[in-house]
Amino acid sequence: MKPIRVGLVGVGKIARDQHIPALRANPAFALEACASRHSKVDGVANFPSLEAMLEGCDLDAVAICTPPQVHYEAAKLALGKGKHVLLEKPPCTSTAQLDRLAVLARDMERTLFQTWHSQYALGVAPAERWLKQRKVSGARVTWKENVRQWHPGQTWIWEAGGFGVLDPGINAISILTKIIPEPFFVQDAHLFVASNHAAPIAADIVFKTDSGAEIFAALDFRHTGVQTWDIDIETDAGPMKLSAGGGNLTIGDTPVPPEPGALASEYEALYARFADLVLQKQSDVDTAPFRLVADIFMVARQSGVEPFEH
Repeated sequence: MKPIRVGLVGVGKIARDQHIPALRANPAFALEACASRHSKVDGVANFPSLEAMLEGCDLDAVAICTPPQVHYEAAKLALGKGKHVLLEKPPCTSTAQLDRLAVLARDMERTLFQTWHSQYALGVAPAERWLKQRKVSGARVTWKENVRQWHPGQTWIWEAGGFGVLDPGINAISILTKIIPEPFFVQDAHLFVASNHAAPIAADIVFKTDSGAEIFAALDFRHTGVQTWDIDIETDAGPMKLSAGGGNLTIGDTPVPPEPGALASEYEALYARFADLVLQKQSDVDTAPFRLVADIFMVARQSGVEPFEH
């Protein structure tokens, strides 16, 4: 089978750190071109825009790694040109846009893969299976990182539609939607917004499951020192912990080793999934994490905090 010819849109930190290495490591794909106003990638055709790339290069698929504010128009254009689309998270700036893209993909008979890379972390699948046999009585998410380290120079994240601290926070939420074995909803939320920005720099959130268990989440972009991406869950069989963004699973006091054959790189696993979807002519559009983030913004109260220089 010939490799899937891919064009990458947006050549920022996530594209260089994750997408490009994962694409080049997978023989199912051939990275043919990149589109960016400011950056170029060695060894491929480079274009100043998605429009120019689609006109100037024969592609099967497009991976969109731009800020979320422009995801919808880019994905709509690529699908309209008959390309399969992989969409980096967060998906768009509204749930209605993502719903529309799913319809367009169906109508064009093309794959739309809305990615949640943290769901492919090594500890997530075994955690999901273990929790299916247990009753969750409570949980706590601690997702605290230094925005200057992980989003250097990315001012879009502070703009309306940039999600602020909920850009990394949606990773934790995507893990919760994967592993918690019953529906849960936003009960309360408090967003902290720096006076010189539009999107939150920190958030405290309470979710509640259908059976009444509460899940507390503390998100903060101002964190220095040890970066923390932990999910602690209490069950009727004792505690379970996912740390390192879902990469490490501990049940009780016992670390659980990775499963045989599991891919250590979240993005390598993500692109393996994309190749399967294209081959099977299917889409994978999981809207649950995105809808919960939309609900957070809907119900949250907001407090202003001191200016933050990024």
